[in-house]
Amino acid sequence: MGAPHEDPSTGSGAEPAAPPVVRPPWQKFDVLVQRSLIDGHGVFAKEPIPPRVKIGEIRGESISVEAARIRATRYERVMIVEVSEKKAIDFHRSTDPMRFTNHSCAPNARLCIRQGRVEFYALRAIQPGEEITVNYGETHHEGKLRCQCGAPNCVGKL
Repeated sequence: MGAPHEDPSTGSGAEPAAPPVVRPPWQKFDVLVQRSLIDGHGVFAKEPIPPRVKIGEIRGESISVEAARIRATRYERVMIVEVSEKKAIDFHRSTDPMRFTNHSCAPNARLCIRQGRVEFYALRAIQPGEEITVNYGETHHEGKLRCQCGAPNCVGKL
């Protein structure tokens, strides 16, 4: 898992606790948020997830794309998805577990925008304990952020 991060509350090298999450009614399968080998925290299946089914979705604050691009420069971790040319959703304060879905160049799920909602669907069967990942596609990083997914077909950047 890499070097432990210092916990500012204790000054120790302990791993930070998983952020608070709540299983909302639109979360179709049970998942767990925990440390990820890819980056920070990730979301992991707690039960088998069959292929081609909706796993869940994330909900957050609806904002303009203009505001989203400004916010993206202010957050250490960006949790914003542009859902149209004018509208974006900021998940920074959301307690939905799927907001911790990491990128992979060999994902097992896909992110789909439907009627202004950000939904996740399994591309294949996902086993308990397996991290749920999606391909982020184009990001605000513009190819400047090193990809850490570790997939054999990794393109190396986001």
